[in-house]
Amino acid sequence: MFGYNGFQWLFFFYMYCFFGWCFESAFVSLKSKKLVNRGFMRGPFLPLYGSGAVMMLVVSMPFRDNVLLTYVAGVIGATALEYVTGVVMEALFKVRYWDYSNRPFNFQGHICLRSSVVWGFFTIMMTRVVHAPIEQRVLSIPGRPLAWVTVLLTVYIVADFTLSFKAALDLRDILVKIERAKEELERMQRRLDVIAAFNNEEKELRKQEREERRELWLNELTASLEQRFASIKETLLSVPSAYGESVREEIAELRGRFSEYLERQKSESRILDFYKRDMIRNNPTMESKKYRNAFEELKKIANNRLK
Repeated sequence: MFGYNGFQWLFFFYMYCFFGWCFESAFVSLKSKKLVNRGFMRGPFLPLYGSGAVMMLVVSMPFRDNVLLTYVAGVIGATALEYVTGVVMEALFKVRYWDYSNRPFNFQGHICLRSSVVWGFFTIMMTRVVHAPIEQRVLSIPGRPLAWVTVLLTVYIVADFTLSFKAALDLRDILVKIERAKEELERMQRRLDVIAAFNNEEKELRKQEREERRELWLNELTASLEQRFASIKETLLSVPSAYGESVREEIAELRGRFSEYLERQKSESRILDFYKRDMIRNNPTMESKKYRNAFEELKKIANNRLK
C-alpha cells in the first residue's frame, strides 16, 4: 500500500508516536515549569500523534502535487480523527483528555476551528518537509532488522497500552464509586438533619447547611457526618429519652452504614497505583464533565501522594 510494507507503516507510526510524545511533553513541561511525562501511556509514545501522522500520509497521497487539496484533506482527516477519538475516549473512560469548550467555533468541546486550521498546515509540513528525510532513512534499513525492531516495539507498546487502558477503566470505576458514595452520604446527612431538627429555627439552619454542603468534597462530607453522629451521641448521653425507640434504631442503622463506608474507604485507599496516579498527573487538562467533583477529588489525592 502506497509503496510501504506493513512493518514500514508500523515503524512510521511508532516513530511519530515518539516524536509526538517529545513535542507534547516538552510543551507541557515548559508550561507547567516541571517535567511532565505527557500522554495516555506510561512509555514515551502518544498514539494520537502516530495515528494523526499516518492519517495525514494516507489522505494526502492522492494530492501530493496539489498543496490546496493536501491542506483540505489534512483538515478533514485530522478533524475527523480528533473528534472520533475524543468521543470514544470520553464514552469509555468518562473523562476528557482535551477540551476546546472555551474556544470559539468548537463542536461539543472535542474539536474547534483553530485546531482544524492548524491540522491542515501540519499536514502540508508533514508531507512536504518532515516525512521525506524520515522516509529515506527508514527505507534504507534492511528488511529483517526493521522487522525485528518493529516486532519488539509492538510487544512493548501493546503491553504498555493494555496496562494504561486498564488503568483508565479503573479510574472510570473509581469516579463512579466516589459519586455513589457521596450520594449515599448525602442521603444519610439529610436523614440525620430531619432527626436532629426539633423546631422551625433549627430546620432553617439545617436547610442552610444542606445548601452549603452541595459543593462539599467527599472528605468534607465525611467529616460533617462524623460531627453529626457525635452530636447525636452527646444528646443521647445527656437526654436518653430525646429520641424514640424507632428513631434510635434508625440512627444505629445509619451509623452502621457509615462505619461500613469508612471501612471500604480504608481498603480502597491504595487503589490509585502508579499507572493511575501518573495518568492523572501527566494530563493536567484532563477533566470529567459528568463526574467533575469526583475527578477533582481524585486529582487532589494523586497530587498529594506525589508530595
